[in-house]
Amino acid sequence: MNSGLFITFEGIDGTGKSTQLSRAVRYIRKCGHRVLVTREPGGTRTGERIRELLLASKTGKLAPLAELALMYAARAQLLEERIRPALARGAIVVSDRYNTASFAYQGYGRGLGTPAVRAFDRVICGTTQPDMTIILDLDPERARGRALERDSQKRSRLDRIEAQGLAFHKRVRAGYLAIARSAPERIKLVPADQSIEELQRQIRELIEPLLAGREQNSRLATRKS
Repeated sequence: MNSGLFITFEGIDGTGKSTQLSRAVRYIRKCGHRVLVTREPGGTRTGERIRELLLASKTGKLAPLAELALMYAARAQLLEERIRPALARGAIVVSDRYNTASFAYQGYGRGLGTPAVRAFDRVICGTTQPDMTIILDLDPERARGRALERDSQKRSRLDRIEAQGLAFHKRVRAGYLAIARSAPERIKLVPADQSIEELQRQIRELIEPLLAGREQNSRLATRKS
C-alpha cells in the first residue's frame, strides 16, 4: 500500500492561489511529510518549454484543440517524470493546477466542452486523479484587478491566457463552479474574498483529514508488513 497523496490548487488568475499553495506546502512539511511541489503547464524541462509557447503573448491565437493538446502534452511529461514516481514513493504531491484547469479553461472557456477534454484525460491521466482539489473562487472582475496590480508591482505583463477578455474568464469561473458541484466530496470550493490568514485556516482544515488518513494508512501498512 502506498501512502502518497495528490492535492491540486485551482482557480482563475488573481485568486491568490499560488500564495495559498505555498503556505499549505509549508504547513504540510512542518507536519513532517515529504512534498513534491509542481505547476502546470510546466514542471519539467519539456513542460516549461511548452509553457512558454502556451503563455507567451507573441504566440498569438492558438486553435482551442491545439491549446488543449499542448496542455496535455506537458501534463503527460509531468506525470511520467515527476508525479507518478513521487506518488509511488509515498510522497505528497501538491500541484499549482492540474486537469481540472483543462476542463475549466479549454472545456468551458474555449467552448470545447467536457467530452473533448475527458477524451484526452482518459488517455493521459487515467487513474492518476487528485485526492483533493481546492478551488479558490472569486468574481472575475475583482480577480482581474488583483492580477493587474500584481503584475504592475512585478513590472510584468499578463500572459496570453490571463490577457483574454473578461467574458472568457467568466466562462472559466462558471466551469470551475460547475465542476465543484459535480464532485463535492473531492473538489472543495473556497471563497477567495477573505483575508490571507482566514483562507489559510480554511485550507488547513480541508487538508488535515487527508494527512491524518495518510498516517493511518501508513501504520496499517507497517503492521501488515
